Amino acid sequence: MGKTERGRRRHKGVGRVTLGDVAKHAGVAPITVSRVMNNPDQVSEKLRTRVEQAVDALGYVPNLIAGGLASAGTRVIPVIVPSLSILTYIDVIHGIQQTLEDTGYQLLLGSTDFDLDREAALIDTVLGYSPSGIIIAGLRHRERAVQRLEACQRPVVEIMEYGASCIDSNVGVDNAEVGRCMARHLVERGYRRIAYVGSRMDRDYRTFQRYEGHREILESAGIDGSRLLQNDEAASYQTGGRLFMEALQRYPDLDAIHFTNDNLAAGAILEANRRGIRVPDDIAVAGYLGLPLSECLTPALTTVSVPRFEMGVQAARFLLARLDGEKGEALRCDIGFELIIRDST
Repeated sequence: MGKTERGRRRHKGVGRVTLGDVAKHAGVAPITVSRVMNNPDQVSEKLRTRVEQAVDALGYVPNLIAGGLASAGTRVIPVIVPSLSILTYIDVIHGIQQTLEDTGYQLLLGSTDFDLDREAALIDTVLGYSPSGIIIAGLRHRERAVQRLEACQRPVVEIMEYGASCIDSNVGVDNAEVGRCMARHLVERGYRRIAYVGSRMDRDYRTFQRYEGHREILESAGIDGSRLLQNDEAASYQTGGRLFMEALQRYPDLDAIHFTNDNLAAGAILEANRRGIRVPDDIAVAGYLGLPLSECLTPALTTVSVPRFEMGVQAARFLLARLDGEKGEALRCDIGFELIIRDST
């Protein structure tokens, strides 16, 4: 998944890496570094390789804004998330935006489509515009992205996932514990033939973290935790309906399905209603996120609610605290979650 070795600390007090630093490290003239950055075809492969190695070693990001503005930073905060179409991230972004705009900062949004290489490229781009800080989803990034973020000497807040270490500040939820929570509920309700069903789990590792927590609880109760079904489609109602029927075909004895999000679970309930499959009498259905639609379904969906808007607000507050001069150890917050038990289980 591209997870780096964490245990990271920001190098406070070290200035931003300059083109001159790269030139000195590579043992070349600054003009050579400039040519590699702007016209690489004009430089020999040997020199280009030497400069690129120095760039990677130092975490250098070219300034795209000249003069004092570049050193002071703009009043722009890039927010990089896996998707701009999933309600999960939209709610978080709204919390960030409302909090930051009250203090005169503006958001610059970027979407990675769950691709860590694309994320690294976006980081290179936005840091070139000397933002005041950056908010980014997740705790796993390509190593070169981590190096850039550590070297930029701007506040960095990692969101959506709460973990043992972070680049600077962290606001999120313990995804494995979310999975444990719902699995524990299903086991306590007496369900024993339970499948975990999701989409794009190979891309969204946080989804897989929830599955790991789910499996842990099932196996500790002597229940088969390996029943897993997934595909690479976007999480929609239609996808949920298809995955629901595929799960019943693959595991005909199922008595419960733990879906990775409410969109898929809602699609499953709608499909069950169309086919005359009774939820929860024939099979229980559970979700994740606490989306508003979950309480409007028939039957209403059991889910885990995460305070997404509040997560965005707290992330913005951490960033503002750093910008106001707060120093020291990482600012960290487990935003928590709530199990909401409804008729579907």
